[in-house]
Amino acid sequence: MPVLPEPTVLSLPTPEATAALARRLAPGLGAGDVLLLDGPIGAGKSHFARALILARLNAVGLWEEVPSPTFTLVQTYHAGDLEIWHADLYRLTHADEALELGLAEAFTTALCLVEWPDRLGPDLPADALRLEFAYGAGQDARQLTLTGGARWAGLLAGLAQTVCDV
Repeated sequence: MPVLPEPTVLSLPTPEATAALARRLAPGLGAGDVLLLDGPIGAGKSHFARALILARLNAVGLWEEVPSPTFTLVQTYHAGDLEIWHADLYRLTHADEALELGLAEAFTTALCLVEWPDRLGPDLPADALRLEFAYGAGQDARQLTLTGGARWAGLLAGLAQTVCDV
């Protein structure tokens, strides 16, 4: 059985630090990668997702508005040949509703950012990277705990080594 990496805990003192971290992660992500963005309302999940999506779009010379998918449930983007799904499942009441959105297929074919992943119930992708946002010590500060299986070990180790640059 593979050894799972320890969770990586990062202190993000400002919203810009959160966006910088998203921009740093963006180039290393691709189709089939799923990020589960967890945490209370206002903790930075959507801010992180917007920054990551914009970084991927900018990398291929594109820019577009990146609204919160709270009411549409899913927003999709095309960054060159990479499809990106940003899902906000807050308003769902049952895990079956998430499957009706087509998320199961997207988990294998697109880069997926999922806010309120608990709404997926038992359908959480086993190899996803979980990002747990929490309020930090200051008004704008956040604490982020990243947890993932063995496939994320290199990425998490790299983050731990370079977090002071964020």
